[in-house]
Amino acid sequence: MRNQGLKIVELKTIEQHMEELSELLMKVVDDGASIGFLSPMARAAAMDFWQHALKPHVILFVAWVDETIAGTVQLHLCTKQNGTNRAEIAKMMVHSKFRQKGIARSLMQTAEKRAKEEGRTLLILDTVEGAPSNHLYKSLGYIQGGRIPDYAASPFGELEATIIYYKQV
Repeated sequence: MRNQGLKIVELKTIEQHMEELSELLMKVVDDGASIGFLSPMARAAAMDFWQHALKPHVILFVAWVDETIAGTVQLHLCTKQNGTNRAEIAKMMVHSKFRQKGIARSLMQTAEKRAKEEGRTLLILDTVEGAPSNHLYKSLGYIQGGRIPDYAASPFGELEATIIYYKQV
């Protein structure tokens, strides 16, 4: 079974997992994940990110394989009065040694299920054009809503286009 030993949980506090979450973030950024940071990522920057990650409108899911954090995804609930029907998928990351095992798919499905429970009917996300994640999102039924050129710098400093996806759930 691809997901043997996989457990996905919602983290409500981060303190006891700060080191491992920071290690994951530094690893995926240094491996080229375009999730808002530049490589090489300093430990202090990773720690600062996680210290401020949880907010009332942010739901954090962590994938554990046995006793190791293998990946995370966040569900950001829109707090605008006219946007309570939507949420954003953010900071999807899976450690390189756990990729191609269905973990990202399981994280996404967990986030989608929670979005429905929260009464959200529209999910949005963005990802770098050409990244492997595009295949995952399309396979889960996300529809490309647009492309923005030179949207953000890659972890290595080159400007890259982003693809905006949406899915009605």
